[in-house]
Amino acid sequence: MKEVLLLKCGEIVLKGLNRKKFEDRLLGNLKRRLKPLGDCTVSLRQSVIYVEIPETVDGDAVMEAVEKVFGIALICRAAVCEKTLEAMQETAETYLADHIARAQSFKVETKRGDKRFPMTSIQVSQHIGGELAQKYHLKPDMHHPELTIHFEIREQYAFVHAGPVQGAGGMPVGTNGRAALLLSGGIDSPVAGYMMCKRGLELIGIHFFSYPYTSDRAKEKVFELGHKLTAYCGKMPILVVPFTKIQEEIRDKCHEELFTLIMRRFMMRIAEQLAVQYECGGLITGESLGQVASQTMPAMAVTNAVCETLPVFRPVIGMDKEEIVQIARKIDTFETSILPYEDCCTVFTPKHPNTKPKMYKILEAEAALDVEGLVAEAVAGTERVMA
Repeated sequence: MKEVLLLKCGEIVLKGLNRKKFEDRLLGNLKRRLKPLGDCTVSLRQSVIYVEIPETVDGDAVMEAVEKVFGIALICRAAVCEKTLEAMQETAETYLADHIARAQSFKVETKRGDKRFPMTSIQVSQHIGGELAQKYHLKPDMHHPELTIHFEIREQYAFVHAGPVQGAGGMPVGTNGRAALLLSGGIDSPVAGYMMCKRGLELIGIHFFSYPYTSDRAKEKVFELGHKLTAYCGKMPILVVPFTKIQEEIRDKCHEELFTLIMRRFMMRIAEQLAVQYECGGLITGESLGQVASQTMPAMAVTNAVCETLPVFRPVIGMDKEEIVQIARKIDTFETSILPYEDCCTVFTPKHPNTKPKMYKILEAEAALDVEGLVAEAVAGTERVMA
C-alpha cells in the first residue's frame, strides 16, 4: 500500500512576501535529510508538503527523520487511495486495522480540498462512519472518541490516516543565519544548540581541548554530541581549539579565584574570532543563571565584555537543571553528556571562585598575560572536524 507523509508547516505560514524563501529552505532541508534513506519525492501543494514513500523505503525511518526537521508543525502518516467512497472505506479498514481493533468509540473527519468531489465533507463522514460503525460494532462519539479516522480528499488522490503527530516546530534551519555553539561535554550546551537551531540557525561547534589534562575520549564524547545534534541541524563542523597553554598561563600568573572567569573570557575572544571567520552572526552558550559560580550576573557581565561585535545567545538561561535534562533526554544527548570524561572547564577549578567579580581586578590580572598573542596562537592552531 502506498504511503505518504502530509506535513503541515508551522509558523512560516505567517510570513508575508518572503514566505517562499522559508518554504524553499524547508523543502531543501527535507530532501537532504531523506536522501540517505531512499528515493522519496518531496513536493509542496496547497500549503501542504507531501513526502511520497516508495515501497522499497523504510517508512518508519522516514517518519523518524521527518520528526526532527524544524519548520514542520504536524505530521500525518497516511495511505493513498482513489477518490471513491469504496476505496476510502476499504483503505481505512486495511491501513487502520490495528487502530480499529483496539477502539470502542470513533468518529470520522473529512477535509474536501477538491471541491469538485460530488459529496460534502459531512456527507462523506456520515456515509463511511455509518458503514464502519455497523461492520465493526463501533460506537460513534463526536466529542471524546478513542479513534478518529481522517480522510483528506485532494486534487489527485484521497488520503487516510489516524490523525497528526507533533512535528519539531520552529523555523527551517538556515533561515535565520549561522551561529557558533560553544560545545562542551556537558548537558547544557547541546540543549542550547538544539534550541537555537529550532529558531532557524545553522550551527558551528567550538570545543576547547586541553591535552593532556583532557583525554582523547573526552574529545570523542564531544564529537558524538555533535553528531547527535546533526539529526536536527544537519551537517555541523566542530572547531577544536588547543587550550592547554592558555590555561597553564592563567594558572601560573593569575590569582586562583579568577581562573574560571579569565578562562571564559579567553574562550569568548577566541570563539568570536572563529565565528567571524565562519560568517556567524552570533555565539551560543549553555549558561543557566546561578547554576555555577561563573554564571552569576556579575560573572556573565565580565565574560560578555570581551565580545566586541557578536551577540551572545543563552537559550537555557532561565531554565532549571531538570528542565534542561528533559530536553537532553528528548534529543538523545543526555546519556552521552554524563559519560565520566573530563572537559577543560573542570581543569584548574578554583576552590573558592569569585562570584561577584570587579572588572578592574580582572583587567589587572590579565595584564600579566599576552592576551592577543595567546588568542592568535589558539585560533591559528584550531582543527576543523565534521560531526
